[in-house]
Amino acid sequence: MPPGQRHPTMADVAERAGVSTSTVSRTLRGLSTVSPEVRARVEQAARELDFAVSRHAASLVTGRTRNVAVLVPTLSSWFMGTALSGLARVLRAAGMELTVYVIPDMAERTAFFEHLPARRNADALLVFSFDLTEEETARLDDLAMPVVYVSQHVDGRPSVYVDDVAGALHGTRHLLNLGHRRIAYVRTEGACGFSFSSQERLVGYRQALAEAGLPLDDDLVVATPAGDKRGAAEAVGRLLGLRKPPTAVFAEQDEVAVAVIWTLRATRIEVPGHMSVVGFDDQPVAQWFELTTVAQSPSRIGREAGELALSLIDDPDTNRERHLVLPTHVIPRTTTAPPPGPRSDPQPPPDRRKSGRLDEGPA
Repeated sequence: MPPGQRHPTMADVAERAGVSTSTVSRTLRGLSTVSPEVRARVEQAARELDFAVSRHAASLVTGRTRNVAVLVPTLSSWFMGTALSGLARVLRAAGMELTVYVIPDMAERTAFFEHLPARRNADALLVFSFDLTEEETARLDDLAMPVVYVSQHVDGRPSVYVDDVAGALHGTRHLLNLGHRRIAYVRTEGACGFSFSSQERLVGYRQALAEAGLPLDDDLVVATPAGDKRGAAEAVGRLLGLRKPPTAVFAEQDEVAVAVIWTLRATRIEVPGHMSVVGFDDQPVAQWFELTTVAQSPSRIGREAGELALSLIDDPDTNRERHLVLPTHVIPRTTTAPPPGPRSDPQPPPDRRKSGRLDEGPA
């Protein structure tokens, strides 16, 4: 703006559009009581005057910050980054901003729940894959804003998540349908957040075995630290050391599945010739390894969570207990095949003398 020229006001916009100042206010606040024709005139006048309502002033009028807060345990996972990207696109289209609170350790966690900074800075809070105590959940219930739980189910609160039980059930069934009966499960331990998904996927694996009439063998369930290649090698070593090793492995995450495949191939165990492997997620690495996996879409999870949050901001009394459960599906690739058949010792060549052809010479 040139020196000495004052900023345009709401009254200036009203005069140019030929409406009252209150009509300009209602229009710029997005209220539905303004007709489309009047809205177009006001918006055109605002553009011509280069008029913009400050966020602080708008929040004083509407009681809204035009900001959504997100609580996450980490930003380092593929799932979290992809889901937040999907969420950001929805919020950006709605003219909303995004604030992310990363709570990686107990000290920051205690500080967050003590002060609850999101109370003053957001219109809604999305809790992503966060293992909350009952006290922490109750603390969030006291916030004067909608709270949406993402990638986890919380009774009585709006949630968006995939059906991890069904996903693991179908992934294990895929192996069962190929003929496998000794199927191991490799789970993660020590991961930040994600315990809801971890528990549900183990339930689905066990449910599939029970359906097939197979006993649950605790020796076939092993754990490895997330993203730890040595830990994955130790887990595979425990499985191979069993009196009756498995012929297939279901891994809780694609990253774990890839580490399992790397270990097996390093020990000259063919995948899928001698051991089949299934993952969960359909991360980009799954395509590079041609990994059979149970696919989910974190981008869609983020988008759906954003849409739900926006609907609750507009009408806090609706959808308070809405649970949106998204599907998964198995993508067969080259890491699964029927189990190897029983070994047979090579047979010696036929004794030609017993056939009576010893002196007959070549046929």
